[in-house]
Amino acid sequence: MLPPTIPIFPLPNVVLFPNVFLPLHIFEPRYRAMVADALAGDRIIGMTLLQPGFEGDYEGRPPVYAIGCAGLITHSEVLPDGRYNIVLRGLERFRIVDEDASHAYRLAHIEALPDPATDTARADVGTRRQRLEAVLAATIERNGGDARLPAAIPDGDLVNALAQYLPLEPLERQALLECHGTAARCDGLIELLEMHTLSADGKTWKDRSIH
Repeated sequence: MLPPTIPIFPLPNVVLFPNVFLPLHIFEPRYRAMVADALAGDRIIGMTLLQPGFEGDYEGRPPVYAIGCAGLITHSEVLPDGRYNIVLRGLERFRIVDEDASHAYRLAHIEALPDPATDTARADVGTRRQRLEAVLAATIERNGGDARLPAAIPDGDLVNALAQYLPLEPLERQALLECHGTAARCDGLIELLEMHTLSADGKTWKDRSIH
């Protein structure tokens, strides 16, 4: 269960998904402080996507999309100059209710948005997996690549890993994150894959694999 207030780390091109790992290099002083405080506490950081037009106010608090994903720091390395290398594991989606401006880094009051975890929800994802794998294979192989998917990965984890690691635009990833439930996310991912298969940019999918 997520705490009601978490630090958020907004970036222009990164979207985190539940149960997916994300390596990050932390160099800005305010976010070094964020990581230090997180490591001294519950080790939770919320990843959010910056809205377009953030450049003019990046050093301040430019708008972010309201829905993000919290992650747990599973690995951390502090470098001699105070920078950090960390790895986050996605935990759960959240919605920002408002922000607390009492720190140099950004803190948000949030409400958790857990994906449905019922047997019916899991079955819905399972029925879509074969279609997802077929569309992904067609997208990659059409451009001379080799689609390699680990058969043992659970259905929901596969959907989230593909949503995070395939060469999608940040706003496409954000739209997938905002889907209510993994089955809806899988449907959205299938639609995006079909669009990319037909697009002139299809070659961006060459030689992609999920390990």
